[in-house]
Amino acid sequence: MSTRDLTLEITDTLIDSGEPEAKVILFNDDYHTFDDVIFQVVKACDYSFERAEQIAMIVHFKGKCTVISSDFQTCQEVAAVLSEIDLLVEIEPIETEK
Repeated sequence: MSTRDLTLEITDTLIDSGEPEAKVILFNDDYHTFDDVIFQVVKACDYSFERAEQIAMIVHFKGKCTVISSDFQTCQEVAAVLSEIDLLVEIEPIETEK
């Protein structure tokens, strides 16, 4: 992690467009480095380094962050990749208004 100044808008979520069915939430832990988290988020979601870095910062400061909101299959695939290095993740269904 570089020591350059970072300006972030801290939010709970970074979600994709569309009609998502579920979301993958990444939780903070005391075991993984920022680089571990950034690398795995890039691998799981094909996000840019900058977006993955922002997710890592949000997780660090807020304790959790929604990594992606999508269909259940995609969420399961993303959660599986994040879990490869024992990151703490949860898939949560999104309630839709009817």
